[in-house]
Amino acid sequence: MKIEKRVAELVEEKITAMERPDLFLVDAKLHSNGKLIILVDGDKGVGIAECAQISRHVGFCLEEENVIDTAYNLEVSSPGLDTPLTSLRQYAKNIGRQLSIKMADGTKKEVKLTGMTEDAIVVEEKIKEKGKKAELIESAIPINQITETKVIISFK
Repeated sequence: MKIEKRVAELVEEKITAMERPDLFLVDAKLHSNGKLIILVDGDKGVGIAECAQISRHVGFCLEEENVIDTAYNLEVSSPGLDTPLTSLRQYAKNIGRQLSIKMADGTKKEVKLTGMTEDAIVVEEKIKEKGKKAELIESAIPINQITETKVIISFK
């Protein structure tokens, strides 16, 4: 069994036991430097206490099952500001925010996320044509045409 798959199962197990359906696994990856990084998010955010509970559960089970036979460091946290969005639940929690999107065709867009469907995000984009006032245009962008999405943090 792949380590990341077992870690994902353990995280889901703990989230269920905590009775916190608002929490979800974003990513679990064992890096070549021995760091096992688990990213957990929540529809309303995730706190240090929840990360600690998940860390203890995963760490204990991995040791008990002897899943990883080399030394490793376990790190459980929420995704950082610079971490791209990867799941529909992350998009949903960021409705109303500005996003930077890299499209599959190589173009980049800065948009405001206004909603979503099963397979697309709904955005507002300022379109400025020469000699005209900028217009807010609403459009849907299919998820499969997006290669990377990051939330734009404004300190204005």
